[in-house]
Amino acid sequence: MTRETRKRSGITMTIVRIVSLVSSVSLFFLVPSVIKFSFPFALSSFYCNFVGMTIYNIVNIRTEEEFVSCALELFRFQAEHCAPYREYIALLGIDPTEVERVEDIPFLPIELFKSHDVYCGDTAPEIIFTSSNTGGTVASRHMMQSLATYRTAFTHAFEEFYGATEGWSIYGLLPNYLEREGSSLVYMVDELIRKAGSGGFYLNDYERLIADIEADPKPKILLGVSYALWDLAEQYAPKLKDTVVMETGGMKGRRKELAKSELHKILCDGFGVEKIHSEYGMAELTSQAYSAGDGIFRTPRWMRVLVRDVNDPFDHTPAGGRGGIDIIDLANLSSCAFIQTQDIGRKFADGSFAIEGRIAGSDIRGCNLLVHNLL
Repeated sequence: MTRETRKRSGITMTIVRIVSLVSSVSLFFLVPSVIKFSFPFALSSFYCNFVGMTIYNIVNIRTEEEFVSCALELFRFQAEHCAPYREYIALLGIDPTEVERVEDIPFLPIELFKSHDVYCGDTAPEIIFTSSNTGGTVASRHMMQSLATYRTAFTHAFEEFYGATEGWSIYGLLPNYLEREGSSLVYMVDELIRKAGSGGFYLNDYERLIADIEADPKPKILLGVSYALWDLAEQYAPKLKDTVVMETGGMKGRRKELAKSELHKILCDGFGVEKIHSEYGMAELTSQAYSAGDGIFRTPRWMRVLVRDVNDPFDHTPAGGRGGIDIIDLANLSSCAFIQTQDIGRKFADGSFAIEGRIAGSDIRGCNLLVHNLL
């Protein structure tokens, strides 16, 4: 089926039938109870079959060939066993067995995490993470079969960019996340603090936070939600030494939204640092991307970003083009690894990317109305 035929078929069928997507979930996930591997290993031999694929295989991907092989096998499995994804693909008129390139894999609109159980585990999920529900909207629900899978993914992602967790002290300034349950970010930071052995969470006690950072001899990461870092920089302007300042998330309705470049300048001036690092993640993902400055993010080896045409979700733009962000997160083993987000950004030739905002209702045209017909 050509892309144009797929588009026409998918649009027609979706407009008529998308509302019939069921919320039932297939609880079938093939993972042997005991699997032993010797690393490093060649993945191509067992990636021809989904049986045996674990998070340890995923985080040890080394080559593009291994990534592609794993992505295609995981797609075929989830296209069959994740009920909302299976029916979405059927409504698009796509035969999963005919998908032979990563670029042709359909991406599940992220809104389905709000209205459906996007899950394909063979047991009840160990935890359900929820989104921050900014502005009173319906929260997304990410059902995870295993917290061990999440810990392995975020620890390997962090250490890929920052080295051994034990070499850092990690300070979390995440007031709005700490005030609610179900935050994957709080769980991640709490586990990283525990593994680092130093640092901690701080709600609104800025003076104690500053004093503890200044007294800490280890290299430090101050990871905070944007508005809390802005408050700290504005009220105290502490000149932090041997400290990486890392922002995550937006203003959450607490302060006016600023362009990232403007916010980062305020934070650099306030904290006396040259660059502001950033973490990019969301409740619907298991992995995270990181930026070492200037808003340019890089993904771990098992994660990829593609940019789609805002007016045509089946068409991906070349490097440098602006559009909607699609994410492949192969660590999403028990949900869906192929997600169409509402973020706008650009992908560059080296695989890095930048986030430039969110898709507004006025930006959605034509075929992209699929997204809003799913709910």
